[in-house]
Amino acid sequence: MRGRARALGLLSGIFAADRASKLWALRRLAGGGLKPLPWLWLTYVQNTGAAFGLGPKRNGFFIGLSSALIVLLLYLERAWKDKDAWTRWGLLLVLGGALGNLYDRLAYGFVVDFIDLRVWPVFNVADSCISVGAACLMLGLWLSGDGKSR
Repeated sequence: MRGRARALGLLSGIFAADRASKLWALRRLAGGGLKPLPWLWLTYVQNTGAAFGLGPKRNGFFIGLSSALIVLLLYLERAWKDKDAWTRWGLLLVLGGALGNLYDRLAYGFVVDFIDLRVWPVFNVADSCISVGAACLMLGLWLSGDGKSR
């Protein structure tokens, strides 16, 4: 039961951090950008596509895809309860990020992006969780031997 509470806590924390950062971006950045550090810009973007701006104006498609992904991740979270920490935490990071971006798509019709490194497409906290989580998932599956070619 403690593992379930920890998982729910991580999901809640990811969702809360993503929502808080996006609400801040909606209120503070919609009129223009900020440059708080020499290598970081904060630039408000309404993304109706996927990562890297792929598939613009396909919000309905990405709502369906995100929903299907979330159902799959919830299934895997139950099915992989005996997996190592890399796999489990990676799965939860991807799930939390997917929930955060799905919320935006349903509430606003686009995903709020605002972290701008100028050498990479503008992204958000949920996108970061998805990327880090996917890397953790790959590492966990590789370490457990599930990623081996047969």
